[in-house]
Amino acid sequence: MLAQVTVDAKSNEIPAFAPLLDAVETVLGTLAGVLFIADALHTQTKHADEVTRRGAHLMVQVKANQPTLFTQLKRLPWAQIPVGDRTRDCGHGRRETRTVKAVTVGAPGGIGFPHAAQAVRITRTRIVGGKTSRETAYLTLSLPASQALPHDLQRWIRRHWHIENMIHHVRDVTFREDLHQASTGNGPAVIAALRNTAIGYHRTTGAINIARATRQANRRSHDRITAVTSSYRRTQ
Repeated sequence: MLAQVTVDAKSNEIPAFAPLLDAVETVLGTLAGVLFIADALHTQTKHADEVTRRGAHLMVQVKANQPTLFTQLKRLPWAQIPVGDRTRDCGHGRRETRTVKAVTVGAPGGIGFPHAAQAVRITRTRIVGGKTSRETAYLTLSLPASQALPHDLQRWIRRHWHIENMIHHVRDVTFREDLHQASTGNGPAVIAALRNTAIGYHRTTGAINIARATRQANRRSHDRITAVTSSYRRTQ
């Protein structure tokens, strides 16, 4: 994690976008050439302008919160666009296929989102226990096709989903962060720091299933205390 910004309790993540860019720029020194990948909440024209102004690039998913843009993307002639990349994975009792299609939209008459150079469609087909489910995601990208090939798009988007699955899913499902009632003073920040510590500890010790690791830690808390304090110098 390079930087983080506190979101006001009476607001949401949108006003924190530019300050977060400032924080990342402070760490990296420049944002020129950096690709930012964000979820659908940040499919905002001001965000696209801000990222471009700093010499960076933006890839965002488009959902129904931007109905006009979402409709434009859905109506593109996807059936006529060849598959750019396809991956297949097996594991945990499921088979999953991810198919990427991309088309240049920067020409006049393209989609109504500033600085968009490509429109992307990803179809995920999953087979679990003989049952098939299909999910389609639409995205826009400010990088042209010459700098972002379909296999690049596949890799970048999977990294973004990996963050969602490995971090946000763990917070929301295992630690039930959204249901927590701490809301005054430094309480939320302290609890978030403790969650970060717990997740980070389990990751560094090789845990794959954080829920299982958390249950084990609850049953054998003295093992964790010993692991954390064993390097401390003892005094009489």
